[in-house]
Amino acid sequence: MAENCTHDCSTCSSNCGERKKESLIKPLHKKAKVKKVIAVASGKGGVGKSLVTALLAAHAQKAGLRTAVLDADITGPSVPKMFGCADKAAGADDGIFPVVTESGIQLMSMNCLLENEDDPVVWRGSLIAGAAVQFWTDVLWRDVELMFIDMPPGTGDVPLSVFQSIPISGIIVVTTPQDLVGMIVKKAVNMAKLMNVPVLGIVENMSYFACPACGNKHEIFGASKAQLLAKEYNIPSYARLPIDPTFATLADAGKIECADTAPLADVFAQVDKAKGIANKK
Repeated sequence: MAENCTHDCSTCSSNCGERKKESLIKPLHKKAKVKKVIAVASGKGGVGKSLVTALLAAHAQKAGLRTAVLDADITGPSVPKMFGCADKAAGADDGIFPVVTESGIQLMSMNCLLENEDDPVVWRGSLIAGAAVQFWTDVLWRDVELMFIDMPPGTGDVPLSVFQSIPISGIIVVTTPQDLVGMIVKKAVNMAKLMNVPVLGIVENMSYFACPACGNKHEIFGASKAQLLAKEYNIPSYARLPIDPTFATLADAGKIECADTAPLADVFAQVDKAKGIANKK
């Protein structure tokens, strides 16, 4: 686009149509290596993106993949607590070393940099978006085969910056059974289409409660909509996570890597098959 463009092509001699499209993808640190990146997203907060991100990462690590988590929820980082990571990220002259969890998952989050984990991040949108992208460009990720990004809620500055700046191979959309949440999740699916990134699966969190006494599954928040959403948008997989106090207990204790990740096996199979594009620079 010409300098001082008025967006009125009839008054301009430049032929912008002949210009090549410039990629907005940011390069990794020269000493870093990441093969494939999967974003975990939703159209709103409170549906369990961080839990799903942590469970998928734990599942990948158990499967023998060198796994990482980039926590892009800058103002509401919860991933380090779930993994029991109280250590702060160490810095070098040319970059930042990620924190490593007990099972070997590499992790970077704003709470790995704050002096106190309950210090608020009171920043404007551009700074928050910049920090999320810097976790990609400035961190010394070591031979990562599969990275999960815990996205912030919504379709605003930070998700847009992440989609444009990081070579994402696919998206997992997290939802809950309510009609209202389903409507908002559709916005996330449509945003993924706009960004030309495939949606690999839907995870419906808090889908049901399995009664320990009678064994029946009770759909407390209404009938499941995961299969319907997957069919409507031609999404290849879906999973239903139960309301399980064990998840909360393990997350609070920093032991989420010990959780049962079997319900996510079908969705993870799509993640595993997704083509990695993150090595392209």
